Amino acid sequence: MPGPPPKPAHMRQRTNKKAGIALICAPDAPRVPKIPNPDGRKWQRLTVQCWRRAWASPMSTQWLDTDIDALGRLALLWDEFYRNPTSVAMAEIRLQEQRFGLSPLDRTRLQWEVARTDEAERKRPKAPERPRPRVDLSVLESAG
Repeated sequence: MPGPPPKPAHMRQRTNKKAGIALICAPDAPRVPKIPNPDGRKWQRLTVQCWRRAWASPMSTQWLDTDIDALGRLALLWDEFYRNPTSVAMAEIRLQEQRFGLSPLDRTRLQWEVARTDEAERKRPKAPERPRPRVDLSVLESAG
């Protein structure tokens, strides 16, 4: 192929590494605070499940105690949505969930990368193996 030879790997600018990315891991023993409940409501079952999943997620390791109030407002939105689903409520939930990295796109924007566990790596589909080219050994033997 004509042209200059490629640069050595250590001199190439593009290394496909994201600068400043934070590698986050799921908490060993998740701390699930009580949902702030200013009006004493009985929470929907799905709201409680969302709250527990959020606090058991790797993203929760990045949240501070001061975030509990904002997450509580998000829980109120979840609860209202499960009682009366509307597109307006869904849009507001989407906006609020972004702040806490609750979707893959949000985590990319926040520069958070979730560490893969050994179990997740085992479940990950493997790339199909390419067949190896066969070598005719008789050709090699006759050449020698």
